[in-house]
Amino acid sequence: MNKISIAIHGGAGTILQSSMTAEKEKEYTEALQEALEAGYSVLENNGTALDAVEKAVIVLENCPLFNAAKGAVFNAIGKHEMDASIMEGKNRMAGAVCGIHSIQNPVSLARQVMEQKEHVLLMGEGAMDFAATIGFPFIDDDYFYDEFRYNQWLKIKDSENFQLDHTEKKDEKFGTVGAVALDAHGNIAAATSTGGMTNKKFGRVGDSPIIGAGTYANNETCAVSCTGSGEYFIRGVVAYDVSCLIEHKGLSLQEACDEVIQKRLHDIGGDGGLIAVDTKGNITLSFNTEGMYRACKNNEGKNEVSIYK
Repeated sequence: MNKISIAIHGGAGTILQSSMTAEKEKEYTEALQEALEAGYSVLENNGTALDAVEKAVIVLENCPLFNAAKGAVFNAIGKHEMDASIMEGKNRMAGAVCGIHSIQNPVSLARQVMEQKEHVLLMGEGAMDFAATIGFPFIDDDYFYDEFRYNQWLKIKDSENFQLDHTEKKDEKFGTVGAVALDAHGNIAAATSTGGMTNKKFGRVGDSPIIGAGTYANNETCAVSCTGSGEYFIRGVVAYDVSCLIEHKGLSLQEACDEVIQKRLHDIGGDGGLIAVDTKGNITLSFNTEGMYRACKNNEGKNEVSIYK
């Protein structure tokens, strides 16, 4: 069988290790393993990388431990604004949505944009109108309510503060989710989904739904999904930068990821991480924070779930 590989993340900038209980760590590792197995089972059954990353991200979106869909944080008016994107490497088709609500799995709506529209990115009510026209199911806002997230928001609501997933106070932050995969046909894909940041205002959008910043896939190079301080990932065009270093400078996947995350992103003040896979099945999980919720698996015996360095 040809090589198959998958990697997932549940955000960089984790709970401080000193604050992590054994019970909580078990919850996270089990959730990551479940998402990993969901995506890997697609690959194992000769499915596509695109299906695999969507499936893995759906499992993470359905888990309130992570800041995406069911676990999405609250914005400045106590609502949820979610973003997601997906891309395949063979033809470099991509779809994305931002500022949406009432959608159980934003990554699946992003895929519908990719497959049904000539556009790449749909925003806000326009994206919601598109969802309605194709009969995409809506879900009541109560589904997204999480008491921990709500209390997180209450601490800073009515202030000018907002809470990133990767600021200094790392014991109360959880991030974006994503997946990258290589299938048996030699194709790669990437997907990313997020609830953004607590108390965000003015329709703020981070890197997750922006192709080339938070998500990228190209069969000639690699597939990448990012998590971190989104403004810096946008400014650094991080996901594409990894691909570009491989294509134009001949760097390996590991070298390119480390150059971007450990040096270029760090040099402009950004923190976070990424997961990446290439068409040789190599996997890289690079981050410059204390930890990153992450997991990876291939058909050569690798099966790893980690949180800290």
